[in-house]
Amino acid sequence: MKKIIGLRNPKEKYQLTRHNVGEFILKNLQEKEGFPKFKNNKRLNCLTSKGFFDKEFLMILPKTFMNSSGKVTKKVIENPNNLWVIHDDIDIPLGEIRISKNRGSGGHNGIKSIINEIKSKDFVRFRIGIKPNHPVASENLPNFVLQKFNKKELEKLREVSNQTIKAIKTSINEGVNKAMSSFN
Repeated sequence: MKKIIGLRNPKEKYQLTRHNVGEFILKNLQEKEGFPKFKNNKRLNCLTSKGFFDKEFLMILPKTFMNSSGKVTKKVIENPNNLWVIHDDIDIPLGEIRISKNRGSGGHNGIKSIINEIKSKDFVRFRIGIKPNHPVASENLPNFVLQKFNKKELEKLREVSNQTIKAIKTSINEGVNKAMSSFN
């Protein structure tokens, strides 16, 4: 079974921030497709909801903060090949998606945590662009990713969320390589 993790920071104040695009997309997928509401899984320290397109999959929202995402990931996966992670990417323009596999962290602390915990980078990543229109100094990056989207940005996020849902469906039904060629 594929396990799709939406990276996030779990507190209410972080909803609709740039760092929480993984959560935004999985909640959008759950709602649009009518999948069961996310339920608390105390043993795994996350929220989960099962979905089914051509195959069954499990959507996971860690209850840990971003930089500890690997702790939950290690508990929920048996095989990195069945892991898909949705997360923000500061190097991709807002409104764009890139699907990749077997790559390094690219400086993303949530991905670093996952790679360190599961001892593998051989998993699929749905990287969602959050790159600003203006340069952000590296020392201001933590503040930038924790800012909420403005109205215009939120519209772009909704569009890329819909594209990402299509990419997830394509990945499940036709394979990740087909999704990469169609959506990258």
